Amino acid sequence: MIPRLIIAASIAVFFTPAALTLAQEHPEHPKKGAEHPKKGGEEKQVSTADISSGIKKNIDAESKKSSDGKFHVKYEGQYLALDLIKVHDDRLSDLGGGKYFACVDMKGADGKTYDIDFFLTGQPDKMKVTETSVHKIDEKPLYNWKEENGKWHKVLTG
Repeated sequence: MIPRLIIAASIAVFFTPAALTLAQEHPEHPKKGAEHPKKGGEEKQVSTADISSGIKKNIDAESKKSSDGKFHVKYEGQYLALDLIKVHDDRLSDLGGGKYFACVDMKGADGKTYDIDFFLTGQPDKMKVTETSVHKIDEKPLYNWKEENGKWHKVLTG
């Protein structure tokens, strides 16, 4: 129980800088907020296509590094071996402040379908994954997203 509290607290801290820009209408995933201003033309505007490309490149690169050619995510103390099924392009979000959200479906070596949430930072072609978590197993959510006082946080289910 304590590790889950630590994870929940870490996620709350992660969302604090972008909290004021997040919308409230989507209960399942953090939602796209207001556009953040460019700084003197230095930063490129990141599109959902950039986020989709960034997450696909990350999954591909990590899969190529592994001996079994699979993408690995730690869940309950073990690593799941996964293959990409699809990126949920309708759930890609610019959270503001150079932070982005992506959700993908992956097939496990165990035959189950895993919905994985990713948080990324960076600019197009230079995105890095900062956090990965298993959101659903065979469509059953392990947590949901809830907005309270302008901040998004995970709420465990069951």
